[in-house]
Amino acid sequence: MKAWHMFLAIGGSTTETLFGDPAGEFTKACGMEMTHPGPASVGIIGRCKRFAMHVVNNVVEYVAVSEAEDDPAGDNNPNATCAPAMIEAIKANASVKQSA
Repeated sequence: MKAWHMFLAIGGSTTETLFGDPAGEFTKACGMEMTHPGPASVGIIGRCKRFAMHVVNNVVEYVAVSEAEDDPAGDNNPNATCAPAMIEAIKANASVKQSA
């Protein structure tokens, strides 16, 4: 994961943390294992859904999943899990919290 962090040019950053999940334990625990038969039919077993999670002080603030009935991997429309959508969701969540 350190190499991936460096490749993304965020090596010295303290705002992002990347984690690996080689055994799929976290993926299964948070319900993000892709169970659609499509990927399994071509040998892709135990794949993680395309998701983004905003976590603050060990509290999940927001989760987005890119998937559709005909696109279980979210490859055709990953927008919900891309940075612009996540930033908007985080801002909206912050506004709601301030209003409460």
